[in-house]
Amino acid sequence: MGVQSAMSQAVPKPDHIADAVLYDFDMFRDPGLRASPHDRLLELIRNAPKIFWTPRNGGHWVFLGHDVVAEAARDTDSFSNEAIPHEQLQAMLARLPEGTPHVPVPYPIMLDPPRHQKYRQPLLSVFSPKTVMGLQDSIRTLACALIDKIAGEGRCEFMSAVAEPLAVQIFLKMFGLPLEMMPDYRALLKEHFAQQVNSSQAEGMLRLMKVAAIMREEVLTRRDHPRADIISLLWSLEIDGKPTTLEDIDNYTVLLFIAGLDTVINSMGYAACHLARDQELKTRLCAQPDLIPLATEEMLRRYSFVVVPRRVKKDLVFRGLEMKRDDRVQLHLPAANLDPDAFAKPATYQLNRESQPHIAFNAGPHRCLGSHLARVELHIFYQELLARIPQFRLDPAIPPSYLCSQILGIDKLHLVWN
Repeated sequence: MGVQSAMSQAVPKPDHIADAVLYDFDMFRDPGLRASPHDRLLELIRNAPKIFWTPRNGGHWVFLGHDVVAEAARDTDSFSNEAIPHEQLQAMLARLPEGTPHVPVPYPIMLDPPRHQKYRQPLLSVFSPKTVMGLQDSIRTLACALIDKIAGEGRCEFMSAVAEPLAVQIFLKMFGLPLEMMPDYRALLKEHFAQQVNSSQAEGMLRLMKVAAIMREEVLTRRDHPRADIISLLWSLEIDGKPTTLEDIDNYTVLLFIAGLDTVINSMGYAACHLARDQELKTRLCAQPDLIPLATEEMLRRYSFVVVPRRVKKDLVFRGLEMKRDDRVQLHLPAANLDPDAFAKPATYQLNRESQPHIAFNAGPHRCLGSHLARVELHIFYQELLARIPQFRLDPAIPPSYLCSQILGIDKLHLVWN
């Protein structure tokens, strides 16, 4: 009774949903998922169809298999990234009362091709390998300072002491925003994580407006007095041959705030959690730091955490299953990367795994734009954490706790060391 009462209310099964693909799973409130997300996903993969429909959270499809997730991610004609069709969303925004502040929309993520490409293409130079490699020294300086700050204490809550402030400071530095704003950004980040599951569309829009508003003064300053930072670079871009506008900058910055911080914070958390349990791997990486790039990729596969929402664009049959226009779909990247049909012994962390590439950064036209940056941050993080606190382990008195939304995140991770 307690488990069921904690789950969202089930809705009736639509007529086009076959009984064979009906599976009861609440991606936000499943107790096993909240206790240990990836262990629960391994269980789910064993017991559920690769594609199923759940009556929880209003009813939606869940794609678990690596092959079906990869195919759907690339099929933008069938599966839309626009939660609301672009024209419909623009009409809704146009009906807002006169004088309402601009409501930012995370472009290009919330767009389908070909419009998506117009907004994504200008960003490629911002996150090119060359640009990212130029940030290595500043990222390392920040990482060392944060780790050294706690090294003598013998313990920490890792997410708040290292992962979160490191990601936020890198974000502020890249955007040319003053580090004194870090408390404000950390508060926004906590609000974003806490309200993802239960917030309405209007509340989500208000959160995005807060993100844009906190940057507004600096954004306008960079327009008139550009510097060597990302905001200045965004002002120099052209979209479809036209200079970027303030609304364009708002749309870009809210996207980069949400996507960039989610990715790095949780990747660091899962890496620290696994290394705290795996003394053999930790010892090997300390002795052979050149293996860290390999270790990073297998960690990204084993502990992927982003669940990607899609909307069925038209009535269709996919893998023999009838789907209706506006059906909601969740592309479960963490489950796809644990699919035994794609990865032998998927629960086992294998440093020298030889198999097809993981899709932790998604696939197709919406593949993560910041993957180069994320990898550089993670490589440096591994290097400095292992060099400075090599003996860290999980605090036996306080187990890790998790957040379950579109992100399977780590909430608290308590570490101790000698």
